[in-house]
Amino acid sequence: MSNREGRQRYPAVNDSFGESGTPDQLMEKYGLNEAAIVAAVEKVMARKAK
Repeated sequence: MSNREGRQRYPAVNDSFGESGTPDQLMEKYGLNEAAIVAAVEKVMARKAK
């Protein structure tokens, strides 16, 4: 195990009523698709660089 500090962000779905749709539509709506995950990682990496 490493003793280095790391930055974390916990992805979660905001409190809302469930909806129906295709898996791709729901992943996009709730920010759990590839683009949203990449954006979240970039945001964490930018914070780490400061």
